[in-house]
Amino acid sequence: MLAVVREWQDDEGWGVVDCAATPGGCWVHFSAIEMIGFHLLQPGQQVRLRWEPARQNGFAFGAER
Repeated sequence: MLAVVREWQDDEGWGVVDCAATPGGCWVHFSAIEMIGFHLLQPGQQVRLRWEPARQNGFAFGAER
């Protein structure tokens, strides 16, 4: 599923992405990011998202990958 990065906290290693299937946003930890190099996302960046129901920092969804 495609999602768009809403915000990313470089210093804390987490952020929020939005897609139609995750109303209110999906919490993402840097360890869930599959990419070469340092795991950073940029607001507005389009990403592929696999999510699961979760309770993290007030979000009902968490990224698996």
